[in-house]
Amino acid sequence: LVPHNDQMERVPVKAETSVRGTANNPSMKTAIDRRLSVRQATLSLLCGAAAGGVAKTTIAPLDRTKILFQTSKLEFSAKNAVGLLGKMYREDGLRSWWRGNSAMMARVLPYAAVQFMAHEQFKQLFQNDRSGRPVSTPALRFLAGSLAGVTATAITYPLDFLRARMAVGPRHHYKDLLRTLWHVKNYEGWMKLYRGFIPTVLGVAPYAGISFFTYESLKKLTADENNGREPNTIERLAFGAFAGLCGQSASYPLDVVRRRMQTDTVIGGDVHYKTMRSTAFHIFSTEGIRKGLYKALMMNWVKGPIAVGISFTVYDMTKKMLGRLWTD
Repeated sequence: LVPHNDQMERVPVKAETSVRGTANNPSMKTAIDRRLSVRQATLSLLCGAAAGGVAKTTIAPLDRTKILFQTSKLEFSAKNAVGLLGKMYREDGLRSWWRGNSAMMARVLPYAAVQFMAHEQFKQLFQNDRSGRPVSTPALRFLAGSLAGVTATAITYPLDFLRARMAVGPRHHYKDLLRTLWHVKNYEGWMKLYRGFIPTVLGVAPYAGISFFTYESLKKLTADENNGREPNTIERLAFGAFAGLCGQSASYPLDVVRRRMQTDTVIGGDVHYKTMRSTAFHIFSTEGIRKGLYKALMMNWVKGPIAVGISFTVYDMTKKMLGRLWTD
């Protein structure tokens, strides 16, 4: 049986009416937008956690070595760094290179998840117009990255504090995350967990802002010059590495101040490391700029770009992959 022409013409009219009704229904549109927003936030959280975990585990030995230099009077050099890694291996085995990594993962997974999710949300908040286009102005790209870093830091800072103690302190007091938390709580109090928070935030804001701004700007520049083509994996790694190099170089002195304040009890610097100002002044007056405030920066130039490059690349690739699976 062949339908009558009138019947055939009515079908698209009904479909059109149905679609038009959905589009003109504010409550239905709001519900759809809310579901999409929750899905995007969940996707950003999962991909951010994966990105942070892979990146930080890769450079954990270098990170612990850097912290030991930052919190001691040992002069930094490539030879001393290799010697320190060798000493850790001889005394406690290969696992010692990843000592404190459990606390690192406990902090990095939620930190990276919140940071990437917050960055996506701030980009939407700072969209240029009502059409929903993402952030494209340099100032707003920097602001979105800065606020994302500050948000993640505020939520996860105590875990960063515990991780620093585990990396520097004696093993019998700081063997694992729970034992470290118990020791700090009983002997120094809960407020100690936020010691060094101010210099951390002051350092994170420009670091995250510059990192996200540089990476997003390089991706946009590549797309603009190649008719919308997305960067490949190698380009993403290179963009992320350059972004990390710029961000960490700008905020590094505050990272040194933060580590000294976090580990003051362990390294015996209570008198000098009470406040951010006194800590920075003591480091500057006793060790100088290059050997104090920028101590072990070269190691950060090695591990930082690697970590940031891996982090941005893993985030973009897993988001693309999971996005396709979720859509399917």
